[in-house]
Amino acid sequence: MRWKRKIHHGGSSQQQQIGPTLPDELCAIDEDVSHLSRIKSEPSQRTRASIYAGQKRPISTFKLLSGRESNCSGMGRFSSADCSYALRKHLPVKGPWCVDDMDSEAYISQFSADGSLLIGGFRGSHIRVYNSEKNWKVHKDITCKRLRWTVSDIALSPDQRFLAYSSLSPTVHIVNVQNAVRESHANITEIHEGLEFSDDDDGFPFGIFSVKFSKDGRELVVGNNNESICIYDLGANKVTERINAHVADVNVVTFADETSDVLYSGSDDSLCKVWDRRCHKKEKPVGVLTGHLDGITFIDSRGDGHYFISNCKDQTIKLWDLRKMSSTTKDCTPKAYEWDYRWMTYPSEARYLKHPYDQSLATFRGHSVLRTLIRCYFSPMHSTGQRYIYTGSSDQCVYLYDVATGKVVEKLRWHGSIIRDCSWHPYLPTLVSSSWDGYLVRWEATEDDRDPSMLKTGKQRMHPEGYTMSFVL
Repeated sequence: MRWKRKIHHGGSSQQQQIGPTLPDELCAIDEDVSHLSRIKSEPSQRTRASIYAGQKRPISTFKLLSGRESNCSGMGRFSSADCSYALRKHLPVKGPWCVDDMDSEAYISQFSADGSLLIGGFRGSHIRVYNSEKNWKVHKDITCKRLRWTVSDIALSPDQRFLAYSSLSPTVHIVNVQNAVRESHANITEIHEGLEFSDDDDGFPFGIFSVKFSKDGRELVVGNNNESICIYDLGANKVTERINAHVADVNVVTFADETSDVLYSGSDDSLCKVWDRRCHKKEKPVGVLTGHLDGITFIDSRGDGHYFISNCKDQTIKLWDLRKMSSTTKDCTPKAYEWDYRWMTYPSEARYLKHPYDQSLATFRGHSVLRTLIRCYFSPMHSTGQRYIYTGSSDQCVYLYDVATGKVVEKLRWHGSIIRDCSWHPYLPTLVSSSWDGYLVRWEATEDDRDPSMLKTGKQRMHPEGYTMSFVL
């Protein structure tokens, strides 16, 4: 079935409200977040003072290890900043190596919170859970129930016992990934419990694009193409909140921090909105962030309750600060061109347009967002101090941006088709990318040229057998 996306933009405006920016415009990073990114990925002041007193010089790994032996940090070990500084110089850019090779497009690749599991979602009805600590062996092979087209999103519960998966239907299914059954066929070898998110007032069977567990594991929140956010109470077994959040598809919803009180949402109406569940007027956002010129495809929170990033069909990633949000939507229609990202290239005349009311801290350009809801993330705190932003791209590369400078520091090239998702191990210098060529591959910080399992250039394919153009998500 072909689904048509609705595009709405509120208010009338003149095209001249949107000003062009120069192609060579530098990414102007807000000084606060730039400073925070640097101090979280630089050696601690005590370590630096002990090794190079009063000098701003690069510190080698050997010097760091020597400093640890002499207890420069005063803690008998590396500080978190020392760890980030040592590991951020060893980025996962070598390889790749094959994790899996399927005959359908890979839409999702996500590590668990502790990095022990990797979850891959594929078009059709297939999800695989891999044990990253046991040579990437398949821990659980899941054949899904009642999917429409593909697995649109997955979420692992905080205790890593249950996996929730969604598709272009109003039902989310939950399966136990920690029991003894390896081959999980829905309602044959295992029960895949279905959670219904629609109600009698819905005019059509909507599709779910985004699903997340709350931090306590008691609730699920989804974003859908019914322009709403729904929150499901797993204990009460029902939808307890339904927010008419946007005027177009809600492509992504996520929690701001560990409390699960604040939500971020992104929509095809080009807006990012902030929702506080503690407020009495839950139908109203506590803030709106304006600056994108097209539909939001993904949002990732920095986890500190202040900063998050969004990926967009206007071919940019933007960095936001909640302390700079507005209470209302600006009366402006930013879209001064017509195109369909599912099959057209991005208009060249729109590539450097700037929203007249842009509230973002920084804009990152270089990657491509076409044909599917491509995702972006902050790099891990433990190994990089969240110094980088990384994203998939429709030009078959993974991009790594430096938060502090805005520059592209690495491009990982091997895949033969669109990279919709990628995931950086929370503790190790390992990154996994998933592509429409059917491959899940991993990138490492080191490589052995004699390793016969490393994938060679020229071995990739454009798409797996059975690829179809009837719908893209």
